[in-house]
Amino acid sequence: MPTINDVAKAAGVSPSTVSYVLSGRRPISAETRARVQAAIAELGFHPHAGARALASSKTNVIALVAPLRVDVNVPVIMQFATAVVTAARSFNHDVLLLTKDEGTAGLERVAHSTMVDALILMDLERDDLRIPALRKLKQPSVLIGLPADHTGIACVDLDFAAAARTALTHLAGHGHRRIGLVGPSPAVYRRQTTYADRFLSGFLEASAELDLRTVTHPCEPGAEGVRSALADLDAALDGITALVVHNEEALRPLLDLLQATGRRVPEDVAIVAICPRDVAMSMPVNLTSIDIPAHDVGTIAVETAMRLLDGRRVEYTRLLEPSLVERDSCREIPPSHR
Repeated sequence: MPTINDVAKAAGVSPSTVSYVLSGRRPISAETRARVQAAIAELGFHPHAGARALASSKTNVIALVAPLRVDVNVPVIMQFATAVVTAARSFNHDVLLLTKDEGTAGLERVAHSTMVDALILMDLERDDLRIPALRKLKQPSVLIGLPADHTGIACVDLDFAAAARTALTHLAGHGHRRIGLVGPSPAVYRRQTTYADRFLSGFLEASAELDLRTVTHPCEPGAEGVRSALADLDAALDGITALVVHNEEALRPLLDLLQATGRRVPEDVAIVAICPRDVAMSMPVNLTSIDIPAHDVGTIAVETAMRLLDGRRVEYTRLLEPSLVERDSCREIPPSHR
């Protein structure tokens, strides 16, 4: 493996000059910088991460705290993680993955050992216990979510309340007045996960404003959970003509159940799904959906972290406007049948 001394010799400079080129701690002429960079490329030199961190007080690593539990949709979580990793690499940063199960101890461990420059957290709860710990860290943090008190911490997410309103407005515009919400699992609601709470609040508020008859129900994972949720929705509100599904894992078993019981989509039941675009288009029926913009959210989270590291101003609450794409799972109810 080539060393910094090998690079210095090839470029005709001192080892300290190579170090300054790498760290940016002192101004180096463009000509000298070019010679050093050419030598680095030619020799395939890679500075040791620990030494680089000691020299520059930077690690070029971002921590991503992601939920990895049985009640989360791991493929969707990985869409966010992929976006964060891709965006971080564009800023010459790597990503250290932590699980939410580590709690505040994990945050403090990586922060106090100077393992990372910044932290990005997912799966925020309304009164998240990690928030006070984040405020005590020297590293900046960015939240993918919107807890009740996020003063001084940047947040980015889809505007889930607006997404619920968009879904109901779309269905109401197609003549649907009796609508059910298939929500996330009960555990998600018990934890008061912010995206679920915000969507539910937006759904109830929009339902009242649009004068709709609606009913909501959480949905356990699996076919039996979907069967139970749909039965409870039908029992609570007779004549449901549309469903809003805020549960990616429920989509396929729900469509299978509707087909098995003779309820056609969209002729008998319209569906608006809240899910990534690729999920909506992989179902037996191409679903009208509001996209979960994992790529945009993850990219903006990294860009916000980089701005904070550079001491630049950021927008501390960034909620992305929902986008509904109509496909094959909604149809208009004739006025005579409304």
